[in-house]
Amino acid sequence: MTRAVLIVLDSFGIGQAGDASAFGDEGADTFSHIREAAERGEADRTGQRTGPLRLPNMERLGLFHAAGGRGHGGEPAGLWGSAAEISRGKDTPSGHWEIAGVPVLFDWGYFPRTIPCFPPELIAAIQDDTGIPGILGDCHASGTEIIERFGEESLRSGKPIFYTSSDSVLQIAAHETHFGLDRLYELCIAARRHVDPLNIGRVIARPFTGETADSFRRTANRRDYSVPPPEATVLDRAVAAGRRVIGIGKIGDIFAHQGISEVRKGDGNMALFDAMLGAVHDAGDGDLVFANFVDFDMIYGHRRDVPGYAKALEEFDARLPELEALLRPGDLAILTADHGCDPTYPGTDHTREHVPILGFGPGMEPRAIGLRPSFADIGESVAAHLGLPAGAHGRSFL
Repeated sequence: MTRAVLIVLDSFGIGQAGDASAFGDEGADTFSHIREAAERGEADRTGQRTGPLRLPNMERLGLFHAAGGRGHGGEPAGLWGSAAEISRGKDTPSGHWEIAGVPVLFDWGYFPRTIPCFPPELIAAIQDDTGIPGILGDCHASGTEIIERFGEESLRSGKPIFYTSSDSVLQIAAHETHFGLDRLYELCIAARRHVDPLNIGRVIARPFTGETADSFRRTANRRDYSVPPPEATVLDRAVAAGRRVIGIGKIGDIFAHQGISEVRKGDGNMALFDAMLGAVHDAGDGDLVFANFVDFDMIYGHRRDVPGYAKALEEFDARLPELEALLRPGDLAILTADHGCDPTYPGTDHTREHVPILGFGPGMEPRAIGLRPSFADIGESVAAHLGLPAGAHGRSFL
């Protein structure tokens, strides 16, 4: 029996999906557009990075081949391919659940692009339930921008900031100390109850610190309150078989803590990488380590920060040999993504894209696995590798 490590580079798409036009995302290509910007010198940041995008380890594993081109280092050293999403949304839960073997084949509820965007009766019910003096925001917005715009007023008035995006989500931002972190979590739990009838996928607590607009900073104490997947995922199957599933970052929240044995967190990609390495070190035979690296999406994709995204990719790539050194004979590691968020594309929303599949481990025989018709093939491959029962969706590529 061997172990599996499943790694999601949140938002690292590798080119528009076949149905991208239905989502308004024709031409989106997170990876290629960052790479092209770097080659043109547009992804440089003084004192941080310059020149072409350097990802020697992911290139060695087949990233450039998976994205439809060829790298500079010869044939890939692992399994390489890509996957299309069949879920009806391009949001975080849809992507992750499908990766874990359960596509979202129903329609989420969404809030309209109006101001105000939340139904008055919903806000009134949440106020009655929690005693908050009112809300600020009440619109579609970027999380950093809306905190800059309303943060000082929130501190003065005691009103939390409510906002949404193109995802099925209600996000609530409040100051960690002035409003209170535990109070924010309690508010989100109450809001979760009230949005259930609207089929909203997530309520997200977005705590921040600082005293003025130019010093506000979102913290690592984010918490997602998700609805649980509608079917048993590969995580549930692993736990039912007596295996340990260690979630890194926001994985536990995304799955409503179903099928999760342990959660390990970190503030930023490099801290999350440290947490992942620790989990791989501790994992026993048959265990699954499932990691999400959120900064690619939250800090760089949504903020349209091409230089930051490029630098973050290079930092992640440079540490992959540390993970490879911890893998035992027979272990399987898979690197993938849950959607795109092209920082060169108009707007700040996720983009409907194919995602990479890079499989590696000691003794892995290199080969192409092609374009998989569903992210669920990833979860079914993990299940097959760990000797778990097959699910109803997807087929293993092992």
